[in-house]
Amino acid sequence: MNPHRAWIGLGSNLDDPRRHVEQALVELDRLPLTRRLAASRLYASRPLGPQDQPDFINAVALLETHLSPLALLDQLQALEQRHRRVRARRWGPRTLDLDLLLFDDSMLALPRLVVPHPELRQRAFVVMPLLELAPQLVLPNGERLAAAADALTAEGLTPLLPPT
Repeated sequence: MNPHRAWIGLGSNLDDPRRHVEQALVELDRLPLTRRLAASRLYASRPLGPQDQPDFINAVALLETHLSPLALLDQLQALEQRHRRVRARRWGPRTLDLDLLLFDDSMLALPRLVVPHPELRQRAFVVMPLLELAPQLVLPNGERLAAAADALTAEGLTPLLPPT
């Protein structure tokens, strides 16, 4: 069976967020039946939701996996829990957030998972790192990722130097 390609959005704004994102990138490569093919540089971004929280560190990773979408989601949520993720409020602060953005060219609407991620196109902190890795990417609906990027403002999004 051929492996799947999955794009993962990473974010953190608590308890040394850069460390959480960098560590999660390493841990993604250790998921069962999965390997990390690429990762964007890190980006600093303003919070999307309530503004009474620190800025985020974000990145995007490309995985090759033999897991199903739901099995991969389970692994991502377990990784969040290992980073002591607490879901206190929507769009609130967190130690680690892992979103399954894209899974091959699949369009899924399951009770626990919607792919492509329903807000992917509206989030510069996802689109810009994704565009960095795959400038020619076409979304499952046929839209070019670059067109989605053109419709966004990157205000409040700052690329960071790679770790030293």
